[in-house]
Amino acid sequence: MNASGVQAGDLLATPLQFFKGVGPRRAADLERAGLHTIEDLLYRFPIRYEDRSRLQPIASLKPGQPASIIGRILSCGLRSTRRPGFKIFEAAVGDASGALRATWLNQPFLRDVFATGQHVVFYGMVEMRGHGGLQLTNPQYEILDDEDGQTVHTGRIVPVYEKTGTVTPKMQRRLVFDALQKLPSDLPEHLPEDIRVRLRLPTRYAALHATHFPPDDVSLDLLNRFATAAQQRLIFEEAFLFQMGIFARRHSAAAERKPKPIRVDDRIRESARAVLPFRLTGGQKQALKEIVDDLQRAHPMNRLLQGDVGAGKTIVALLAALVAMENGLQVAFMAPTEILAEQHFANIAKLLQTSRFRVALLTGSTSSGARRDALAEIESGAIHLVVGTHALVQGDVTFHQLGLVVIDEQHRFGVLQRATLRTKGLHPDVLVMTATPIPRTLALTVYGDLDVSVIKELPAGRLPIKTTAKPESRREEIYSFVRGEIDAGRQAYVIYPLVEESEKVDVKAATEMADTLSHDIFPQYSVGLLHGRLKGDGKERVMRAFAGGEIQILVSTTVVEVGVDVANATVMIVEHAERFGLSQLHQLRGRVGRGAKQSYCFLLYQSPLSDEGRERLKAMAETTDGFIIAERDLNLRGPGDFFGTRQAGMPTFRMIDLVRDRELLDVAHHEASRWFDETKPAAAVVDRIVTSWKDRFRLIEVG
Repeated sequence: MNASGVQAGDLLATPLQFFKGVGPRRAADLERAGLHTIEDLLYRFPIRYEDRSRLQPIASLKPGQPASIIGRILSCGLRSTRRPGFKIFEAAVGDASGALRATWLNQPFLRDVFATGQHVVFYGMVEMRGHGGLQLTNPQYEILDDEDGQTVHTGRIVPVYEKTGTVTPKMQRRLVFDALQKLPSDLPEHLPEDIRVRLRLPTRYAALHATHFPPDDVSLDLLNRFATAAQQRLIFEEAFLFQMGIFARRHSAAAERKPKPIRVDDRIRESARAVLPFRLTGGQKQALKEIVDDLQRAHPMNRLLQGDVGAGKTIVALLAALVAMENGLQVAFMAPTEILAEQHFANIAKLLQTSRFRVALLTGSTSSGARRDALAEIESGAIHLVVGTHALVQGDVTFHQLGLVVIDEQHRFGVLQRATLRTKGLHPDVLVMTATPIPRTLALTVYGDLDVSVIKELPAGRLPIKTTAKPESRREEIYSFVRGEIDAGRQAYVIYPLVEESEKVDVKAATEMADTLSHDIFPQYSVGLLHGRLKGDGKERVMRAFAGGEIQILVSTTVVEVGVDVANATVMIVEHAERFGLSQLHQLRGRVGRGAKQSYCFLLYQSPLSDEGRERLKAMAETTDGFIIAERDLNLRGPGDFFGTRQAGMPTFRMIDLVRDRELLDVAHHEASRWFDETKPAAAVVDRIVTSWKDRFRLIEVG
């Protein structure tokens, strides 16, 4: 790196508190927004741009429109008002065509800023004064030192930044402007030159300047869509560096070695056929082939198996487990809740009962004696497959030879738990399953270092669920439909929303609903209630009674989202459907339609609906394809909310918007892949990329 490169590096790494005009208090506010250095400041996009470049003669101004004017201060001063302590600062400003008044409310310090005769630029909304005449209220201002001074806040297309504590957009604009003046024009590049030239991207130096202070001939519309060449260059740079980190991690992982590679022969194929209760769909076969190919590689598998609710992921994972066990390896199968672990255990034990393999269940409620025995047998290798919750990764579980880990509904699982599991079995193959379809952009970023298999179609004999959205006023006809289904021997769910802030109120509402249904509406049927405040075993008891058919209608807050399997339930009523997110509605709907009978989902809503609420209900009625739903949900809510709270492992992007920048993410993915293939970097280079990647994206290790 040349001397100016070193200087640029030093400048960009300068902590903001040492930058002129910042100081400790503002530095603390900026730090809260994730801005620590000058580089952070320059890599934070404005939230929008305003065109203040067209300077208008004062005589041409019209009320109700924003305007930029240039002129001289004719007079100025503070004026008291009837309100004690409330003062107004007024200035008369004139140009060759006329004059107008500017007023600032309660900003007495301006008397030290303005003086008669100053050359100024004002930008603000033009208003009509009470007795005629025009004025600007609280305009943005800039004082020019000479006739042609360069303006920062007015007289140009101006960047508007998000306010950060005491740091106003105007202060940030000045800081960014000053920092850009100090940047050397031969600023070192982050992108390989051949890629930059081939994609016709501006240099980093030019892009930073034109992103923050665009030339006047740039389209304001393009700027506000973040689609100018300069903005696209910076978004691509971030996406490329992120993808480079992901490919570097993949390279490091590919260098790991499993203690024992897995073989597949006719004996193993036969053993798999023997446990299969039905024929696999095309999608299941393809996913299984991808997984088994991975199992036979020398380095550990890191694969995500996506399939919509009910697509038959578990049987695919079990067949992969069988291959591992036939090779003398143990399998850990983890679920997010005890009831799901029990369901997996029951299904797996049934399928494996004719085989020579032993299966155990380990959860928080396993009694201490049974747990002690199971632990001893896991350690000796007598137990081949262990199903459990995250209790499986606690300190006292030691495996004889752990070869495969299957994790169901991954984003319910702590990142550290996966890391611990890895350390226990040295380097097991890892298969993560999720029924929450993940849009492609998120698959490229959040799950970028996992290979992805997708099961699209539903198993034979399953019918798509019929979904209708109805206003509350049509409740009676839905109830009479439910009666018909229950009389035919089926069961129903009634789901209530649960909002954390009003949890008590919501639980009360669900409880009252259960009472009304059991006493007034369905007195002839058995109605159960499930909510988060029930003690652990209470929840399990209610769920078991429903699964066993003792309860016909289950009123529940959203605890039944994931994986609970009651094939006889054919009706789902969602109360206040407008309060649920789209992916959540889709997950809930997936609790029905798990048997061969036609299932129905009714979304009851309260009017008036917001536009977004209407879009969500429309999407649910139009499609049962979870992948289409996930894309629409991402578009409606944006990536931060897609996962609920910001989860561990979500990268911190400065400029990328996962919805807006889809195409650039794809290009970056392709370019990073090509760079690794062509450059074949040494291990030390790969390690360096991974380290700077973790720092840059403030990532918590996943897996």
